Amino acid sequence: MAKETGPAPEEDCKDPTPLPPSVAAGAMNHAVFRVARLHRLLAAQLLRRVGLHPGQELVMMQLWDRGPQRQTDLVRLLGSDAATMTRTVKRLENAGFVRRRPSDTDGRATIIDPTTASLALRKQVEDIWSELEHHTSSGLTPQEQQTAITTLTHIESNLTHAIGHLPTTD
Repeated sequence: MAKETGPAPEEDCKDPTPLPPSVAAGAMNHAVFRVARLHRLLAAQLLRRVGLHPGQELVMMQLWDRGPQRQTDLVRLLGSDAATMTRTVKRLENAGFVRRRPSDTDGRATIIDPTTASLALRKQVEDIWSELEHHTSSGLTPQEQQTAITTLTHIESNLTHAIGHLPTTD
């Protein structure tokens, strides 16, 4: 008896549920929201294996690749805000993956160092990112992958520009 393998990959991509009228006016927004939500959900499941939450691995990657960083530099590099980065660093510190120390040259700055314990995670995090990349790009040709990256980069630029031009509510 033949083994049932499920729908073909192209069938998986088709969403049979029509968008409600309120969402249809923002079909791109809806698609980006759905993809971002699912990507974060899968990342969370994979990162749970090593005791990290989404976003924490990005901080660790910066520290592993660039060495100790000022917390304000991590905010800038990762497009975060100060409060979120403070919470993230605190959680990583509590888990034993980073250590905070005052800067030797700027008394106002805090330097974030990766710990030896975090170095043991590096290969696992890299493997998780490879697995996430595989799931994300499965079934796409190299050209489709490059087109998706180019399109997402353009969308990111549009959103960054819009954020920079919104009136502040403070």
